[in-house]
Amino acid sequence: MDAEFFNKKSSYNYFLPQELIAQTPAEPRDSSRLLVCKRDGNLNDDVFKNIGSYLVPGDVLVINESKVIPARLFAVSDDRYSSELEILLLRQREKDLWECLVRPGKKAKTSRRFLIGNSLAATVEDTVSEGNRLIRFDYGHERTFFEVLDEVGNAPLPPYITKKLEDKTRYQTVYAKTEGSAAAPTAGLHFTKSLIEDLKQKGVIFAPVTLHVGLGTFRPVKTENVSEHVMHSEYYSIPARSARIINEAKSQGRRVICVGTTSCRTLEGAFREFGEIKECSADTDIFIKPGYEFKVTDALVTNFHLPESTLIMLVCSLLGYENTMAAYKHAVEERYRFFSFGDSMIIL
Repeated sequence: MDAEFFNKKSSYNYFLPQELIAQTPAEPRDSSRLLVCKRDGNLNDDVFKNIGSYLVPGDVLVINESKVIPARLFAVSDDRYSSELEILLLRQREKDLWECLVRPGKKAKTSRRFLIGNSLAATVEDTVSEGNRLIRFDYGHERTFFEVLDEVGNAPLPPYITKKLEDKTRYQTVYAKTEGSAAAPTAGLHFTKSLIEDLKQKGVIFAPVTLHVGLGTFRPVKTENVSEHVMHSEYYSIPARSARIINEAKSQGRRVICVGTTSCRTLEGAFREFGEIKECSADTDIFIKPGYEFKVTDALVTNFHLPESTLIMLVCSLLGYENTMAAYKHAVEERYRFFSFGDSMIIL
């Protein structure tokens, strides 16, 4: 297979029965299944609670502490037309100014004001790239914006999840800390607090980072030549302690294992930007696809991703194209559950 093959979007397609798309999360979290994938092509079926069997003392698990905000808002115009508008928060530009995706866009004219419930108002300030809007929010400042969001906002579940989520905490990792994501870093959803404690007791070291997941993570690749795809940009930060843990592991030959593609993109994006892992915060639009040479990531915990998505391309980069397609075929045959609320794989 040549470079032309790997640049074809259709090369990353696979057959997935609709009924394998998970509509609800596993209960308990760590009862989800785990497909153990070795780079030599060996596959092993297991359960996520046994992930410690594949880890050794000194391994570093890099986790994304970003917290999903209830970023989906339903608004009504503050005028005689009572126009309805759906707002999806994408990125915080400044304190109360957010870049948003709006539907229908024709109703979100500059200077138009909308009301969301009884406690939040939104004024359209500008139109930016891809038709997104800059919207300034106004609310009683005896509470924070995120407290108001908890009252009026809705979880921005992916479009392939059609069932209502009864417990919104199930679309958060147990270690979620810093508000800002429009979608969950789903590889972390399988961890329980007790499992984390067990892994720490074993000698596994946790290194938290933050990458605020944008809705661009669900954006399909529309160009047949994937090298022409424009990757979305996301904010990340790496604290000093985590940078030190990661650098020590790399210098001592210990494994750095990213929990999720977001943690992977954080480390690889930071290395691309600064030539090292250090305390930092920036935006990354790194597009990891076959041919990419990983600078920091040694192994990866991740869910099963959509056909022809940038995320399955990232997996192919680490596991190898043929191994990845074989693993996905195996997962379909063994009736694994797919996507955000689905099962997991670890690439070693």
